[in-house]
Amino acid sequence: MTPAARIAAAIGVLDQILAGAPAEQALLRWSRANRFAGSGDRAALRDLVFGALRRRDSLAALGGGLSGRGLMVGHAHQAGLPLDAIFTGEGHAPAPLTPQEAAPQATDPLPDDLPDWLRPDWHRALGAQADAVAQAMTDRAPVWLRVNLAQHDPAAVAEALAAEGIATQPAPDLPSALRVVSGDRLVARSACYRDGLVELQDLSAQLASAVPPLSPGARVLDYCAGGGGKSLALAAREPAARIFAHDALAQRMADLPARAARAGA
Repeated sequence: MTPAARIAAAIGVLDQILAGAPAEQALLRWSRANRFAGSGDRAALRDLVFGALRRRDSLAALGGGLSGRGLMVGHAHQAGLPLDAIFTGEGHAPAPLTPQEAAPQATDPLPDDLPDWLRPDWHRALGAQADAVAQAMTDRAPVWLRVNLAQHDPAAVAEALAAEGIATQPAPDLPSALRVVSGDRLVARSACYRDGLVELQDLSAQLASAVPPLSPGARVLDYCAGGGGKSLALAAREPAARIFAHDALAQRMADLPARAARAGA
């Protein structure tokens, strides 16, 4: 797919979402109807759609309206894309821009992309940091990996990841936490992931897992385990401890045995 065709596809998916369809459902419906699209096209479409949803109000202001087209016009303005080369109306490209769409519509400052109901509490809770945190929330969250400390050294794992095209940086206060700088889409297919050297886990969960004191023979209950990521992190810290994972919805832990086996836990 050309960049213009991807923009056109995003317009259609966003219109469905704005009409009330769940985002994942709208994307799945598009994928099933467009089986010619490769994995790169599907990934690019997801990035366009979720990027637009995170910046919905500001992109709508730039693009002249809250619609799939308005969001993508706003995205093109914000990203500095060549509008005349994208909005051509040729082939699978979106229709040409109107004179109004051709110029950014918003005035400075742009909307902060916070829901109206949240804004008062947001500013009350965050004070002087409210605007900066709101801006940070419009970006895609970083991908973090947790090194399996029971079997591997973080520096060696970082080198192994780099050899597979995945560049990382360790967290300042937690060397076993690696932030993926580039190559994040390669992680799930990498030998490092397949062989249990790393697990996908947000930094906040890794920091929480590093706090409880552990010793050989300790018995720990992860009472709201979810997918069991923190249970695995605790087991990696102290292989001689006994970790019990529990969740009210057992299906959340459906893949935990396979993940534990991969990690050697």
